[in-house]
Amino acid sequence: MTEPEFGVLFDVDGVLIDSYAAHLKTWQICCQRHGRECTEAQFAAGFGRTSREVIRDTWLNPPDDAAIKAFDEEKEVLYRELVATDFPYMPGAKELINALYELGIPMAIGSSGPPKNVAVAIEHLQARDKIRTVITGADVVRGKPHPDVFLKGAEGLGLPPSRCIVLEDASPGIEAALAAGAKCLGIVSRGHAWDDLYRANDRVMDDLRQVTPDMLRRIIFS
Repeated sequence: MTEPEFGVLFDVDGVLIDSYAAHLKTWQICCQRHGRECTEAQFAAGFGRTSREVIRDTWLNPPDDAAIKAFDEEKEVLYRELVATDFPYMPGAKELINALYELGIPMAIGSSGPPKNVAVAIEHLQARDKIRTVITGADVVRGKPHPDVFLKGAEGLGLPPSRCIVLEDASPGIEAALAAGAKCLGIVSRGHAWDDLYRANDRVMDDLRQVTPDMLRRIIFS
């Protein structure tokens, strides 16, 4: 089998799904249930990291691991209920996945989210047979900005990270991509501005509808 020219690693939240509002709502509802506060600023600062890391690193008097796990499961069930009623596609996501698939460009998911959330996204995007490798927050000990999720994604594609390009919308994900040795294309999403993505070493785009397979190829081999 001929080795592909390059591979594409997608983050999910903010890249394939406009999930900001749903995640913010679920964080706020669940925090209120448990007597804690979650402002939008606090939420935005941790968006893109695993829930367990956000809780351990930012909450005063964080609960024990069992309580964190229970809180996280409660929150994610509520999130999936919200997005299932009106799935928030990112414009151009399905089209880009289909275009890459038709050209034989292998794709992977590299997300800090839990497996069930990622599975819901893949199902709604009709990409279950198009995404070759799926790496989630459950597959790594260290989430973004550590590179593990993208290193595993590149390994799953059978390519070195230097021949992969990561599409990311958040600073922790961009740092993870760079630490992995991959190229990185920043995608502006709700809760993040161009200035937040300045570390993307190749380009920042407003919209996936501006992204083409040929553009990604040029970035990889530039």
